[in-house]
Amino acid sequence: MGKLRARLRALGWKGGLATVVVVMLAVGGTGWWLMTRGGTSQAATAMTVQVTSGTVKQTVSTSGTVEAAKTADLDFAVSGTVTKVYVAAGDRVVKGQALARIDDTSLVATRDAARASLTAAEQQLTDDEDADASDVQIAADQTAIVAAKATLADAQQDVKDAVLRATINGTVASLDLAVGDVVGGSSGSGSSGSSGGSGAAGTGGSSTSSASTSSSSSSAVTIVSTKRFIIDATVSADDAPQVKKGMQATITVSGASDTVYGTVKSVGLVASASSSGAAVFPVTIDVTGQQSDLYAGTSATATITVKQRTDVLTVMSRAIQSSNGKAYVEKMVDGKPVKTQVTVGEVYGATTEITKGLKAGDTVRVSGVSLPGGSSSRTGSGRSGSGSGGYGSFVGQMPGGGQMPGGGQMPGGMPGGGS
Repeated sequence: MGKLRARLRALGWKGGLATVVVVMLAVGGTGWWLMTRGGTSQAATAMTVQVTSGTVKQTVSTSGTVEAAKTADLDFAVSGTVTKVYVAAGDRVVKGQALARIDDTSLVATRDAARASLTAAEQQLTDDEDADASDVQIAADQTAIVAAKATLADAQQDVKDAVLRATINGTVASLDLAVGDVVGGSSGSGSSGSSGGSGAAGTGGSSTSSASTSSSSSSAVTIVSTKRFIIDATVSADDAPQVKKGMQATITVSGASDTVYGTVKSVGLVASASSSGAAVFPVTIDVTGQQSDLYAGTSATATITVKQRTDVLTVMSRAIQSSNGKAYVEKMVDGKPVKTQVTVGEVYGATTEITKGLKAGDTVRVSGVSLPGGSSSRTGSGRSGSGSGGYGSFVGQMPGGGQMPGGGQMPGGMPGGGS
C-alpha cells in the first residue's frame, strides 16, 4: 500500500489513503461490471414470449364451513307422555317415518267428542228445517255446524300429531326423547330460510334449507340431510358486489381427497364483522351432486368465478412498453424486434389482454438484461425482483453513475467524476 501511495504521489496524486481505497474499489467494481457485461453476452439477450389466445377467469376467494344442505328440528305439537321412541341418534330416516309417539288416550277422546258434537249440530239443523224454523235459527244451526267441523278437524290433527314424523330424508343428528318424558306442544325451532314452510301434518316441526341451526339445539329430534351439503362462507365488502346467485365455484374441503364444485345459492345483504373487525357478507354455496366423503363442520375454501371470457388474446405484461402515451411491444419479425403499437384491454395478473395490434402465435421480445447465472430463455419470476432467470433483471447503473451492478451503491464516485 505504501508503494502504491508513493507511486501515486510521484504521478501528482494528492489524495489520501482513503481515496486510494475508493479508487481501488471503484476500479475493482468497474472491472467486475465490465467483465460480467462483456463476458456473458448470451445472458444479456432479452427473452421472447408468445402471444396466446385462451380463456381467462376473474375469481373471488372465500372460506367457510361445510354444513348439511337441510336441517329439520322437530318437536311434538301436542302435549303428552312419551310411550315409544323408534329411532336413535345416527339412524337414517326417510320423510314421513315415525320417530316417537305419545299417549293419545285423551286426544282420541277429544276427537270422538268433537265428532259427536258435529253429529248433534247436523241433526239440529235437520230438525229445525223440518219444523220450518225461522231463517235466523237456520243460520245459527249452520254456524254451529261450521264450528263443530273445525273443532273436529283440530282434534283429528292432534291425534295424528301424537306421532312425531320425519319431514326430510336424512340422519338423526340428535335425539332428546325417552319413554316417560312429558312433552309440551311446540311448532319446532327451525332456523330462518325455510325451504319447505311448516312441517308436514302430524310432525309439529319444520325443515330448513340452511344448516345454521346446530345439531345441539333444544329440539326433541334434529335431522340433517346426508350427501347433500352447502358451504356457509363469507366474502369481503369489496368482493361482495361481484358475487351473484348462480355463479360457479370450485371448492376444496379439508380432509377430502377430491375437489368438488358448487353454485352460489345466496349472498346476504347484511354485513357482520370478521375476527379482524372487517365487514364481511354471508355467502351460501350449494355443493353440486351427492357427496359421500364430506362431513358437516369441516372447513372449506372456495374460488368463485365472477367473470369468464373465452378467446382472449394475452401476452406477458412485462412485454408491453409505453411511449408518448401509447403502448407498444417489440414484435419479432424475421428474427428482429420491430416496434409495434398495440391496444391493451384488461390485466390478468402477469398477463395483459391485447385487443389490437397482435394475433395469436406472434412472438414478442421482453426487454431486460439478466446477470450471470440466469438463462435468458427462461420465463417467470427470478430469485430477486421481477426479472427472469436465476437472479432477476439488471437494474444497476454503470459505476460512473454511483451504483453497483444489480442496484448496489458504490462507495463513492470515481476520482474526478470519471466513468
